[in-house]
Amino acid sequence: MPNRRTFCKSLTYTVGVHLASPNSYARTAPARLINAREVQAIDRKRVIVAADRYLSEPPVTITASHSPRSAGGPHDYFSEGDYWWPDPEHPGGPYIRRDGLTNPDNFNTHREALIRLSLHVPALTAAWVLTCDRRYAAHAALHLQAWFVTPATRMNPNLEYAQAIFGVSKGRGIGIIDTIHLTEVAQSARLLQKISPALPGFDASAVNNWFADYLSWVTTSKNGIDEREATNNHGSCWVMQVAAFASYTKNEGILADCRDRLRNVLIPKQVAPNGSFPQELARTKPYSYSLFNLDILTTTCHILASSPAEAALWEAKSPGGQSLQDSVAFYAPFIANKASWPYAHDVEYFDDLPVRQPSLLFAGLTYKHPAWIDLWKTLNPDPTVPEIVRNFPIRQPILWMPRAGSRPLRTHSSPRA
Repeated sequence: MPNRRTFCKSLTYTVGVHLASPNSYARTAPARLINAREVQAIDRKRVIVAADRYLSEPPVTITASHSPRSAGGPHDYFSEGDYWWPDPEHPGGPYIRRDGLTNPDNFNTHREALIRLSLHVPALTAAWVLTCDRRYAAHAALHLQAWFVTPATRMNPNLEYAQAIFGVSKGRGIGIIDTIHLTEVAQSARLLQKISPALPGFDASAVNNWFADYLSWVTTSKNGIDEREATNNHGSCWVMQVAAFASYTKNEGILADCRDRLRNVLIPKQVAPNGSFPQELARTKPYSYSLFNLDILTTTCHILASSPAEAALWEAKSPGGQSLQDSVAFYAPFIANKASWPYAHDVEYFDDLPVRQPSLLFAGLTYKHPAWIDLWKTLNPDPTVPEIVRNFPIRQPILWMPRAGSRPLRTHSSPRA
């Protein structure tokens, strides 16, 4: 058996090799890059505080609640469309849409449970990475076992009944956006699988099989295909989570399809010549949707650029020549100074943004842009407003960084401990 020091050194290497998306830009960057050790120093306190709190909280899966409006059973995930409301002119009739305004009376318990999972498991896994304390790993594994393996509490691997609309639809492809919160869960499971024999009662292969089954459903079902073809942030979210699940389950064919879709569909159809996202700017929450889509697209590229051979994906351009770098360059000034935002303000939660957008970190590393990383450091990593948390699925950069030995990226200031 390795001693603690040997184990921790091995863990640091594992995080780099198996979870990061290193690329040629990071490896050739000038000195003083923000690397894994520096990110760990920045996030250590917040991660440990959260993980210590989560150690006393048991798993809560979707089987703990059920809506009478769901067409599914107790193991079927159910949610309702956010912007759909009762029609005051037809009480008891089909709901009507009010874009950007969330109906607080909709059934939201399953989504809240899923988001809770996405908060607990990555934080516990990050705490294990930081400390090598297997209590954190074991408790993260307990959640994974409950959600994806244990017959009495597991979730069925589909979203047939997500974002239903009363009187209109029992479930829609648009609901697949709800499982963006499994992206960082899958990243955590990928790491925990490396030590699964050391975690009593944790069936890592069964968790992997659940994600493989869900990946099959989301890439072949009508709902999945409908969501894949969305031309706005929903299409981006489909690719991000499919890429994450394919990476975890080692499905190289689907990973290749995701790279093709990012390069030839998402960037050409979503990025305007100035780098903006016109379809997001046209919504009632243009600031929120724009920053959300930017995070999703850059995270997708970070996942898919999983080797030096794939690093050129970051340079993919639309027919007009614009790339993700142009999008980050367009939006970063408005993240730094929201008062300069020249478009309509969001109808809700405009004052609660921005937060610590992962797009700034991933793009800053790749494009060797230290100002974006410095900006990332100043932003709130732990929003508490539920609507903001719902659109902020990547929260633990420790799980996404290259190994600690990679060369550092130049920054204007040293990272805060």
